[in-house]
Amino acid sequence: MSRVPHTTRHRIRGVWTSDDAQLVVVDLPGWQKPIDPLTSRMRDRVEETIADDLDVIMLVVSARERIGAGDRYVARRVFALEIPIVIVVNKVDRLKAGHIATQMKAAAALGGFHALHPVSAKTGDGIDELRADLVSLLPEGPLYYPAGEITDMPLEARIAELVREQALRLTKEEVPHALTAELVEIDDRRVHVRLYTETESQKQILIGKGGQMVREIGRSARPGIEQLVGHPVFLELQVKAAPKWRRNETMLERLGL
Repeated sequence: MSRVPHTTRHRIRGVWTSDDAQLVVVDLPGWQKPIDPLTSRMRDRVEETIADDLDVIMLVVSARERIGAGDRYVARRVFALEIPIVIVVNKVDRLKAGHIATQMKAAAALGGFHALHPVSAKTGDGIDELRADLVSLLPEGPLYYPAGEITDMPLEARIAELVREQALRLTKEEVPHALTAELVEIDDRRVHVRLYTETESQKQILIGKGGQMVREIGRSARPGIEQLVGHPVFLELQVKAAPKWRRNETMLERLGL
């Protein structure tokens, strides 16, 4: 997760299973105007996914930001698909009821929706109602994933993303879109992840004075990685400048992007 917009790069499937239903929720990169091979691939991934046999689309907007041209553009695209649309107004926690009502009214004007849900992903408010509504829209069918599985994202990619998450959090807006991470090696005791930037100056920001920043990234990422693999690990981080990596097709393939 990151507060920095347009940093989702993978098509991520999250799986929730109960005794009588299974939701497969697909998180996608945002629609962007392609400016390089990376953003072109991201756009293609979005287009391919919405062309699949989807049962419902969740259109998520923020309760704390004015609904703008970008939201309306996405709304026009998804409402044209003739699939049930559930509008989700997120981040309603700590907001006054009047503000939430105003934002919901603005969201309702985006198109002919099936349902409109105010929620807080942070506190969980409204999530049970949203989930129940999504389940009600599912057709009968088989389980696509075994019970207990929460995503189809490979372990290697999940580890790399945990490191990138902390790097984005700690470096704020200084290097986000020029940053990526790759799992180089993993065994029972050691995990080696390489962070790439596009310039030497970005590399130095990521390393920090005396290596302070990269050590803090490692300290912050290690608990999540240990929880994922189920045992303590030594996390080794390496930072490398790879000029124009977002335009390097071979590197994008290797990174699964």
